[in-house]
Amino acid sequence: MITEYLLKKFVPELRIEKTGGASAVAAIPDQEIRKKIGTLGSATGMVLNILLSVMKMLLGFLIGSVAITADGVNNLSDAGGSLVALISVRMAQKPQDEDHPFGHGRIEYLGALVVGVLIAFFGVELIKSGVESIIAGKASAFSVLSFVLLVIGVIVKAWMSVFYRRLGKMTDNPTLLAAAKDSMGDAVSTSVITIATLISHVTGWPLDGYAGVLVALLVLKAAWDVLSDTVNRLLGGKPDRELGQKIVQMLTDYPGILGVHDLVIHDYGPGRCMASVHAEVDSRSNLVEIHEVIDTAEREMGETLLLPICIHMDPVVSGDEKTEEAKEQMAAYLSSLQPPLHLHDFRRVPGDKNINLIFDVVLPADVHKTDALLSGIQAHASTMDARYRCVVHFDRDYFGTSTH
Repeated sequence: MITEYLLKKFVPELRIEKTGGASAVAAIPDQEIRKKIGTLGSATGMVLNILLSVMKMLLGFLIGSVAITADGVNNLSDAGGSLVALISVRMAQKPQDEDHPFGHGRIEYLGALVVGVLIAFFGVELIKSGVESIIAGKASAFSVLSFVLLVIGVIVKAWMSVFYRRLGKMTDNPTLLAAAKDSMGDAVSTSVITIATLISHVTGWPLDGYAGVLVALLVLKAAWDVLSDTVNRLLGGKPDRELGQKIVQMLTDYPGILGVHDLVIHDYGPGRCMASVHAEVDSRSNLVEIHEVIDTAEREMGETLLLPICIHMDPVVSGDEKTEEAKEQMAAYLSSLQPPLHLHDFRRVPGDKNINLIFDVVLPADVHKTDALLSGIQAHASTMDARYRCVVHFDRDYFGTSTH
């Protein structure tokens, strides 16, 4: 309810549809709208985190609680992270220039990286404070007001996590998604502090320092999740599997396209991906007609999936009886392996003494050793015809989507 109100108020051009009584918003392609949503998320987080930080640090000081004070400092770091997110989202909208032909979208990844580093830094500081409190063995004071304020802090942080996650998924914004994880961790850590404070009040046990250390560990776990995901993206980690499967499915539905392989998705920041892929076509096809099919596919898929796509045509020979027979036999052998493999771009080239079978074999991303596989392929080819010599190129399939 609150999220819908804020979106309508600050992003009025955004369409929010009702489906089954619930509001739904599709992924946002427009960069200007992405900027507004990112700004809304970051600004909201900054204001709420500052309010929570002031409340908790003041409360921690008044009742002498290291854990509550540390939690307030953590909220202050979140406010700084929201400021970083706000800056990175706006900087990411800078248009292409001579030095950055694909824009500045990866700045959002750098923003998420800074947020992760801030979280880790304050996590270490919280551990130090917690250990010092354990050594001192001093219990914090208790009041009904402090208990109520901590509960309010838990509710606010839980709502912020949901808020960040929804906006982050709508815009594919890694900084907001990182903030969602951090906010949920904060909600859990504040819950731990609230329970520890209540137990200490009832039993007299000095649990404040232990609660502070536990909070610090949760904070460090959130930092690890944010940093590992962001570094993976910056290093060119595995692309979106669902997007890859959708590209292949759509492309194989076009007439004249016999198979798809060598799909690559290039990530230049959230909402700024582009793809390249090879599409097999019959070598006897009319060049103008099949080129028109490819052009149509590039245009329609680009508009539907919201990413530019470059499709390379691979002509394959069909209709030659001996080539088709050799291809079927080799394909059957490859499909019998574990894991099952498949081939593409198969050619049969007769020579004076030998006959070359030239083709590509698609391997799963985690298969790296190919010597034994190549020996097995050659041995099987020799059983098909003693003159066969295999010339094999190995491809990688990062999506589980290649067809033949």
